[in-house]
Amino acid sequence: MDRLYERCCGIDVHKKMIVACFKCGKEQEIREYGTTTAELRELTAWLLDGKCEMIAMESTASYWKPLYNIFELSGLDAIVVNARDMKAVPGRKTDVKDSEWIADLLQHGLLKASYVPDREQRELREASRYRKSLIEERARELNRLQKMLEGANIKLSSFASNINGKSSRRVLNALLEGKKLDEEQLQDLLHGSMHKKISDIMQAVDGILTPLQKQLIRNIIDHIDDMSRRIEDIEDMDKLISNYLGKYQKAIEQLDEIPGIGIQSAETILAEIGLDMTRFPSDAHISSWAGLAPGNNESAGKRRNSKTTKGNKTLKITLIQCAKSAVKKEGTFFHAQYQRLVVRRGKNRAVVAVAHSMLIAIYHMLKEDKPYQELGEDYYNQFNKERKINAYLKKLFALGWRPEIATQPT
Repeated sequence: MDRLYERCCGIDVHKKMIVACFKCGKEQEIREYGTTTAELRELTAWLLDGKCEMIAMESTASYWKPLYNIFELSGLDAIVVNARDMKAVPGRKTDVKDSEWIADLLQHGLLKASYVPDREQRELREASRYRKSLIEERARELNRLQKMLEGANIKLSSFASNINGKSSRRVLNALLEGKKLDEEQLQDLLHGSMHKKISDIMQAVDGILTPLQKQLIRNIIDHIDDMSRRIEDIEDMDKLISNYLGKYQKAIEQLDEIPGIGIQSAETILAEIGLDMTRFPSDAHISSWAGLAPGNNESAGKRRNSKTTKGNKTLKITLIQCAKSAVKKEGTFFHAQYQRLVVRRGKNRAVVAVAHSMLIAIYHMLKEDKPYQELGEDYYNQFNKERKINAYLKKLFALGWRPEIATQPT
């Protein structure tokens, strides 16, 4: 096979050590290094002296990041490759052979590089993902609190919309102190709009709390309060992120026009995909990268149902959350698409399809620098009108409907 690179390096990455195989034509040299910054600089100097053209390494957890940072600062070209794209032939497996195999594939151009954004965007990703993880962690703690209360026969969430609200927390604190609540005490603990539910809440808080359950609930509440404080501190992080989102401001305003997408969601989406859409050859490519494209499952010329592909989890989850919000807005294309698919494909598949459409719209908006254009809920009615009319008439005739003057559809 033809050689794409005359001088290249394949690196097998681990937590405490790396094995590098530097190829120069048919000759090769293998060295082992640690993963500290000083040792990585030694590796970089060795590759610079050898005039290395390209470096390839496996995307092993986050262990590839220190290497990529050093190579980026040193001006060396490097690619990160998914492990599934460079599996070696089964047999003897060692770190040395893995590095040799990576270098051999790279030399002949048989590796597909993963998308790695620039350093500024990687830092934005870390900040936005940290913000998202804190909010998700508090939501998990609230679910734990709900399960704990259900186990204690306390049904407060059946009559309180927010179990972490001020009224709910005052009631929970009174129960944890062992107080027997009557209607007068509840009136003091609940805000005005909940007074009409006092009789129901009296029955809901009549539970059985053991000392162990009380201690567990106190621990959970303390954790929720701590997470709430951290999330309030995120406002400072929001300002910090906004300072780095200057060049993204126009794109954020464009994405905010899409139904279901807010400012924070737009910031998360742009932190994941960036502004340069030339990295993705087509909308199908970015959909596959995000994990929103349908999988391929074909045999004997027949396509079967299959799951979506694996992709960027943060982007996929964010778009699905936005899609669930978008389908609730009537009079929009996304609402019509959801209603069209949910009947025969189910709720989950219909929401994923809407998220897929949203990502395609985002891709073309950023690539072509165009505002969002609402297609409307009657978009699908513009195609095959006669066939649809005929299908509806067949259903009417099957239900026994007969007009005074009508011919049965063929």
